[in-house]
Amino acid sequence: MLRRKARRGQRDGVHDGPDDPLDAAQERRVRAVLALGGVPQADLPDGVQQVRLRLLERAAKGYEAPRDVSAWAAVVASNLAMDWHRAKRRQERIGERLASLRQLEHPSGEDTSVLSLAVAQGLDELPDQQRQVLVLRFYADLPVRDIAQELGVPEGTVKSRLHTAVRALRARLHEDEVV
Repeated sequence: MLRRKARRGQRDGVHDGPDDPLDAAQERRVRAVLALGGVPQADLPDGVQQVRLRLLERAAKGYEAPRDVSAWAAVVASNLAMDWHRAKRRQERIGERLASLRQLEHPSGEDTSVLSLAVAQGLDELPDQQRQVLVLRFYADLPVRDIAQELGVPEGTVKSRLHTAVRALRARLHEDEVV
């Protein structure tokens, strides 16, 4: 479970102070990465706070600020989601993830709901490392080079994981006759 550090009474997870290391766009991206990584809606504020805390701890230790805070925060959020994912059974989270995805501004039709469910189930079936690079590449929109750098793996490894994940997800969607 995500730890509840650095909340200091902020129940909604929003931190508007001038010293906030994450701007609003970065926070939305972190929330989305956490949600797509399987963290339930109720735990998203804690996850966002954990990313903030790690960024502040990094600064307190005297480390240089990340070159791209947004990319760094997305990778940290992805790692937090993987940690949470390992602690819970996959099937328990499908409904919660769909609920968080349905909060988009535009209403989704029945076809979109079926596709969302199939994609969520397909993501759950992927190994953690494949799910991580898929979310970072296609949702967080990070280039392969940045993903590789942030994860500390070669670009070829990221490309291989992406290729395998996309192929497995596509096969799942065809198997379920969704696409």
